[in-house]
Amino acid sequence: MPFSTDTQGREDVIIELFRATFTASEGAEEGALIGSLVHNLLASTAQQDRFVVIAEEEGAIIGGILFSRLTYEQDERTVFVLGPVAVVTDQQGMGIGQRLLNQGLAALRSAGVDIAMTYGDPGYYAKVGLRPISEKDAPAPFTLQQPGGWLAQSLTDQVMTPLKGPSRCVEALNDPMYW
Repeated sequence: MPFSTDTQGREDVIIELFRATFTASEGAEEGALIGSLVHNLLASTAQQDRFVVIAEEEGAIIGGILFSRLTYEQDERTVFVLGPVAVVTDQQGMGIGQRLLNQGLAALRSAGVDIAMTYGDPGYYAKVGLRPISEKDAPAPFTLQQPGGWLAQSLTDQVMTPLKGPSRCVEALNDPMYW
């Protein structure tokens, strides 16, 4: 299965992947919300502030993940936050999401990113090395609705130490409804 970070000209297909996947699993309202989020991440986030990885099968995009920059005002480390992740409904449970995550983390590591974070299911993300972290050690941009889902992983050979200062996410994620 080929993976790619080249999404040029395929933005509409990627947006539809996320909209359809979240509609199938969470309903039309959530599908529209996540589709809009992905549109905004792709359209308004500077290239250096986002990473997109897609999985393809026979030329069709069957999965995708997005990472965007998370800035800590008093910390020099480079941090990216994962979200969202989607795999077409009929291909879920086959390990595609996990392989996408591994590809994405490898791309971040190669680009010199120090820390990857996400806000999601600890059981799922533990499979690729993300571990729970407290908001005291890594302040979120907004109060987390489910603090147990705040996860992080060092992408360097350094142990992750607390991140300093308040955090700021990219504009597309700058809304408490996502947190």
